[in-house]
Amino acid sequence: MLPGSSIGQRLVLTSFGESHGKSIGAVLDGCPAGLEIDEKDIQKMLDQRKPGQNLISTQRKEGDVVEIISGVFRGYTTGAPITMVIWNSDQKSNDYENLKTKLRPGHSDYPAMVKYNQFNDHRGGGRFSGRLTATHVMGGAIARKLLKVTLGIETNSYTSQIGKIKMEKEFNEKMINSIYKNEVRCPDVKIADLMRTSIMTARKNGDSLGGIIESITTNVPVGLGEPIFNSLESDLSKAMFSIPSVKGVEFGSGFKGSELYGSENNDLYTLDKGKIITKTNNSGGILGGISNGMPITMRIAFKPASSISQKQNTVDIKTKKKAILQVKGRHDPCVVPRAPPVVDSLVALTLADHALISGKIKPVL
Repeated sequence: MLPGSSIGQRLVLTSFGESHGKSIGAVLDGCPAGLEIDEKDIQKMLDQRKPGQNLISTQRKEGDVVEIISGVFRGYTTGAPITMVIWNSDQKSNDYENLKTKLRPGHSDYPAMVKYNQFNDHRGGGRFSGRLTATHVMGGAIARKLLKVTLGIETNSYTSQIGKIKMEKEFNEKMINSIYKNEVRCPDVKIADLMRTSIMTARKNGDSLGGIIESITTNVPVGLGEPIFNSLESDLSKAMFSIPSVKGVEFGSGFKGSELYGSENNDLYTLDKGKIITKTNNSGGILGGISNGMPITMRIAFKPASSISQKQNTVDIKTKKKAILQVKGRHDPCVVPRAPPVVDSLVALTLADHALISGKIKPVL
């Protein structure tokens, strides 16, 4: 197991495989015994990660059918490591032959070649491919169910921005069922249509777009987080930055809060049926690195997909000369529509890990 392939302290997810290898998979260790789970629970979230074969997503046709190899017996977790695998079936590795020496702008090719002395699998991005986010979802689907069953915690993530097109409506519970009713995963139907058109235009021009995912987690108990270096914000941020293309994470009022006065940004305490809450939630549900009982709100920024079909200037690492590169293969013109279930999964893994650390979830259910 290479350093960096695992995340978590009590609930540990280890990701394995490469984009064009035989398989990709995950091992989830530390899940309490007694959680009812089967492959359908995991498959549902994996299917949400696939927008489908259409004009706004990659044309690679992978079924992403998960198999549970260990850790589940008679429909319940046993307390042993849960091993899950997806067998790759639609790789076209020849598309990457011209990338052995020519560096793709915006990709990890160059630093990876140097770090691993060119022994890394470059096909489809290898370990750095967005395809590996399926391994996040495998573990996250289990963590999400664990949180729901034990603490009633729910996370809903959705696309709020593609390029310069933004969702202006404030998200509410009525919108939850609308998130996966369109290809871009935006609960505002009119804005979703504009987002789709902008992605199609980018693809037609051989280009790509980035965007923003917003995430809201409710029913979080007070007290999750281990300051200073394992604060809830620290660990959630680390998890988000494990998603390829993520370049920014903010909580609550985020960067906009830096423009406010303290009197505007402070969340004033009040009572609601005897429960202590805050009138606003500029803190994003976390204070001092510890959950305060309010919804955890996050915004995650994704850069434009790096693989575009336009000709670009680069360097041939073998000849040490300037070169022209045109990336072939099947790529997303925008990765953001795939991201909501990935964000949901990593939020769930982080919160479940902290719930186990704090004792709010026991090793046996």
